[in-house]
Amino acid sequence: MKKQILGKTGYEIGRVVYGGIVSANLYGDTVMPGDGQKDSDRYVSWAVERGVNYFDVAPSYGNAEEMLGNSLLPYRKQVYLACKTGLRDAEGAEKELLRSLSRLHTDYFDVYQLHAVSSLEDVECAFAPGGIMEIMDRYKEKGVIRRVGFTAHSEKAALEMIRRYDFDTVLFPFNWHMHMAHGMGRSLIPAAREKGMGVLCMKSMIERAWLPGEREKSRYPKSWCKPFDPEEDRELLSSAVKYALSLGVDAIVPPGNFDHFRFGVERIDELLASPLSEKELASLRERLESVQNAPFFGEEDYVL
Repeated sequence: MKKQILGKTGYEIGRVVYGGIVSANLYGDTVMPGDGQKDSDRYVSWAVERGVNYFDVAPSYGNAEEMLGNSLLPYRKQVYLACKTGLRDAEGAEKELLRSLSRLHTDYFDVYQLHAVSSLEDVECAFAPGGIMEIMDRYKEKGVIRRVGFTAHSEKAALEMIRRYDFDTVLFPFNWHMHMAHGMGRSLIPAAREKGMGVLCMKSMIERAWLPGEREKSRYPKSWCKPFDPEEDRELLSSAVKYALSLGVDAIVPPGNFDHFRFGVERIDELLASPLSEKELASLRERLESVQNAPFFGEEDYVL
């Protein structure tokens, strides 16, 4: 797999990221099919053998930290490990950070991220006295956190985060649907690049939001939103990923199931070598006509 320098981190990473949800056999209170640790070990080994060297996980992903931590034991020194916290207060975030380190069998994170920054109020909480940013700075000085990043769905909030702090990475949904229909992410990439940030892309393979009752019947219930099917919608899926790559992202994080991750790993070099064509763009525009009035993420603050 071709590699890309992740902004000012200097990390040379594969263009497809292993999302920790792939290793999770729990989603909420629902036990997912599979053999748990054996599946995770097999998936991680498969990924490393094919050049994947950036792994991203969070405490909120069921038992993903425990599963991924065990699976990465043979590989920890040769990969980059990113983790997150969804907490905004320093005291709670510190406890969560230390618990994540223990579960993942590591004494440092290559990237540690504020997770799911969804509003300007979220930003205020993070930077307030006693907020999470105190932990970021404290543990960065100790070397426990090597680089600091954040994930967001709100472009307003993401731009404000960048204005307030010298972050190293941003993980954001640069999605064909939301970019074409609403311009979502249009201002974020140049703002991030101006600061030398690495830009990671989630939801490149997503078509739209789940409709009521649809997720439970799907083959991909671990995906937050409805993805294109790698078998039934193969060409549209390829076009959607190319669209995200055309925006200038450094790497993509596929949805939380192995089928989509495998598709990304096996196709990424081919997709990079063949830029988005007018025919592929036209096929996305045609699909947009049928889905643009459907719900996507479900929150008004996601676009400018």
